Amino acid sequence: MSMTDENSERIVIRGLRGIAAATTQISFVDPLGALYYSGYNIDDLVNQATYEEVVFLLLNNRLPTQTELNDLKSQLYSEMKLPKKVVERIRDASPTCHPMEVLRTEISHLGEFDPEPDETSDEANKRRAIRIIAKVPTLISFLYRTRSNLDAITPLKEYSFAENFLYMFRGKPADQQEKSAMERYMILHADHGMNASTFAARVTAGTGSDLYSAVTSAVGTLKGSFHGGASERVMAMLYEINSIDEVEHYIQTMLDDNKKIMGFGHRVYRSEDPRSKHLRVMAENLCHQRDTIAIYNKSKKIEATVHDKKGIFPNVDFYAALVMHALGVPREFFTAFFACSRVTGWTAHVLEQYVDAVLIRPTSKYTGEFGRKFVPLSERT
Repeated sequence: MSMTDENSERIVIRGLRGIAAATTQISFVDPLGALYYSGYNIDDLVNQATYEEVVFLLLNNRLPTQTELNDLKSQLYSEMKLPKKVVERIRDASPTCHPMEVLRTEISHLGEFDPEPDETSDEANKRRAIRIIAKVPTLISFLYRTRSNLDAITPLKEYSFAENFLYMFRGKPADQQEKSAMERYMILHADHGMNASTFAARVTAGTGSDLYSAVTSAVGTLKGSFHGGASERVMAMLYEINSIDEVEHYIQTMLDDNKKIMGFGHRVYRSEDPRSKHLRVMAENLCHQRDTIAIYNKSKKIEATVHDKKGIFPNVDFYAALVMHALGVPREFFTAFFACSRVTGWTAHVLEQYVDAVLIRPTSKYTGEFGRKFVPLSERT
């Protein structure tokens, strides 16, 4: 068979839809509407576990004992401080660039300060993963406070990891409802199968590259508006619609123009995203508490209208945007909060990819020409 014959027989699956690129024990996205982390249903974890327990679970494929959980909490707390040079770089970052651009750059920069750069054992990489997980919320919080001309906030040892993140970002203690919402938000965003950013991280890890490089790849991928950046566009849509009475006209216009309605539909789920029901309740509770019920009611009208006209459900980004809004997080930082949660899943998948130790290298179907005659530069017109 010639090369051209072999090329012509290749089947292209656009977007690799339905293609299994790896085996994993970390998480499973059930198209019928369920999500599992290492065998545990997300409904059980979000209602009973802490984010630290989920970190341990994803990195170790089992839940921790009390002693192990205490050790992990201590490690995370002790690793939250940023290197001085990273702090300086954040202060010098352009005030107009997107927070995800700073995060992408500074995670890569963190690699310069790893205390054991030549250690590549499983245990060393696990310690490295914990360092990255711990530092990402500090990085984002410091960036926000620097841009807002506010002093940096030091984490408190008695606070949980999620609670400390919100405290460092806003500079005020969270109430019980806010603490619960932040904990649950981070658990729900910790991992989600072979999503685009996780795939990017595993492709990088498959080359034998380091953990910082793999997470940097993931951050760059999450930034996209069809992935993590979708929640920012959900909020933009909610601001564009001035009142609940304008919802139906707005949605119909979007559908007539064949435009994507951000926060709806999913590549995998054939029913409602199982994370959405939890985020919907969190959003309603927070919006009621903060006198922002009007924007929640608007979102409910959008959900009902889109389902009535298209038969599709909101995905994780839709109500996550409202939760972030109700917690006082500026829209441009929504995706960064997503990253602070998903970094646990990314690092877990990278560790798993290191064990697999295979180069991820798909092929492609060439659609260009063959045998074109080369014309010297002097003869080209």
